[in-house]
Amino acid sequence: MTKLSVNVNKFATLRNARGGNNPDLEQVVRDCEKFGAEGITVHPRPDERHITTDDVFNLKKVVTTEYNIEGYPDERFLKIIEEVKPAQATLVPDPPEVLTSNAGWDTIEHEEFLKEVIARIKLAGVRVSIFIDPIPERIEGAAKVGADRIELYTEAYASQYHSDREDAIRSYANTARLAKDLGMGVNAGHDLDLKNLHYLKQQIPFLDEVSIGHALVCDALYLGLENSIQRYKRQLV
Repeated sequence: MTKLSVNVNKFATLRNARGGNNPDLEQVVRDCEKFGAEGITVHPRPDERHITTDDVFNLKKVVTTEYNIEGYPDERFLKIIEEVKPAQATLVPDPPEVLTSNAGWDTIEHEEFLKEVIARIKLAGVRVSIFIDPIPERIEGAAKVGADRIELYTEAYASQYHSDREDAIRSYANTARLAKDLGMGVNAGHDLDLKNLHYLKQQIPFLDEVSIGHALVCDALYLGLENSIQRYKRQLV
């Protein structure tokens, strides 16, 4: 079964736009899980433009499924992981000023850094996933530095899906199989939606998890949150 982890960053962005606590992020998380989400993802950036550090700790008390905290593994992030001890830490190579995650790790160039970071996170008993492009050498590098899983960065797949979905998926399916053969789990995320998700699942049937936020929240404006989550889950069957 491929789990759906709902990224709740956009709910926090909406809350922060007016101040106060509307929408109530803790209630959003409870409802996402009640409506069928098998995980909750947050990305606490240093500028706290959506998820705040307080949110990360408060949601730890609320999440009953798998809690996934993603971000750049600086000292601030690592201390959060060590204190909160989520089910999974997803390492993303984005600097603080970028709008959203826009590239995967070069696991060859950053081999020593990633080895040290991953070893430290594993000491806290937390599973480690690396955000990565579908490049075989970098997948092999992920295994070498000790990652438990990879998260395939799927923007390129989503961009090409409507023009040539077979070509769009090819590198992803090949590198997913390579990761599996190397003993790692396979997650996926970025720009996945109700149009392209089912084909991704068909071609990579052993996907462990997809993390979806922006598209799901946009769909929820029209379809409602419960209906949207259920529709995304049906794409993963």
